[in-house]
Amino acid sequence: MRPSPHTRPLVFSVGSALAVACAAVAVSGCSRPESAPEPVRAVKVLTVGVGAVSAEHEFAGEVRARVESRLGFRVAGKITRRQAEVGQRVKAGQVLAQIDPQDYQLAATAARSQVAAAQTNRDLAAADLKRFRELKEQGFISGAELERREATLKSGQASLEQAQAQLSTQGNQARYTTLTADAAGVITAIDAEPGQVVAAGAPVVRLAQDGPRDVVFAVPEDKVAAVKLGSKVALRGWGGSAATPLAGTVREVAASADPVTRTFTVKVAMDGGADLPLGSTVTVVPAALNMAGRAVLKLPTSALRQEGAGSAVWVLDRASMTVRSQPVQLATADGNEAVIATGLQPGQEVVVAGVHVLSPGQKVGIYQEKAAQVSANAGVVAPEKVAPAPAAAGVAK
Repeated sequence: MRPSPHTRPLVFSVGSALAVACAAVAVSGCSRPESAPEPVRAVKVLTVGVGAVSAEHEFAGEVRARVESRLGFRVAGKITRRQAEVGQRVKAGQVLAQIDPQDYQLAATAARSQVAAAQTNRDLAAADLKRFRELKEQGFISGAELERREATLKSGQASLEQAQAQLSTQGNQARYTTLTADAAGVITAIDAEPGQVVAAGAPVVRLAQDGPRDVVFAVPEDKVAAVKLGSKVALRGWGGSAATPLAGTVREVAASADPVTRTFTVKVAMDGGADLPLGSTVTVVPAALNMAGRAVLKLPTSALRQEGAGSAVWVLDRASMTVRSQPVQLATADGNEAVIATGLQPGQEVVVAGVHVLSPGQKVGIYQEKAAQVSANAGVVAPEKVAPAPAAAGVAK
């Protein structure tokens, strides 16, 4: 049976409606859902205030002699004896070591022979000159011949003086085979042993001369500019000398940094003739770097974060309850707190916890610690019904 022509528009209308509905569903499925609002983070804040620095810059120093010489032979040779030992006290002129003197003694003997030969030639030239002067007076020789004899005498005299100088030099060389102490002091190191062949001037022993003592310590590059010549330094010895406070004055600051440690060596002259053992350790507190008791702005280190090449903190804006980044410059550390040089003012509120999860302009809330609520009626409620306990077996009723 063929459908009536009046029913065809109805079928078309139903199909169109289904197509529109499917398209609407597809469009609604492809649309992006709305994002949830960012939660308000709770942060801990601290009001910036002025406080006093309790820490101080301390350095470990070493007591050294102001004059420490590296002694060596003035001639080369093989060491035959070494009388000096580390820690030994010596006097001026005391023998420290010796090298084989045989070659230098032979050279001195040869020089003495040359002096004897030159002296003989000089004496012979003097006798000839005397005889020829008598002949000249008698008219047997000419004046030119007499002048030649005078020249021969002068040459002989010069040769004698040269030989005597050579003998003196060789005598010194022979004496240089014995190494002696230039001054009284303490042997601090040994650089050569018997049997070793050393060159002229090579260090053999190190001598710390008696006299003033210095405290030597190293200062980092960022603090050496504050340590000036003549500035005062507080010293504290270790061990038994710790109870005696000492004082000193900066007398020398290295002009260049150590190539390995990149620190500058500072030498402090101890005041009052303090007598500390060589090599002992001393605590050094430069007055120029001592900030104890100064009024500064301090923050916990948890408030700091890295921003670019420097440090920054989050400052809270109470009006909008948002945070903004504030660059700061650090002066030093005081225990677990950082001393702020510039960037903050007293009264500002700074975030001290959770700084690494915040962003500029983010809304925050103030974290409130929840106090433990302890109920006053904390007793145990007894149950309404208690089952009777079974009778124990073997008990007489």
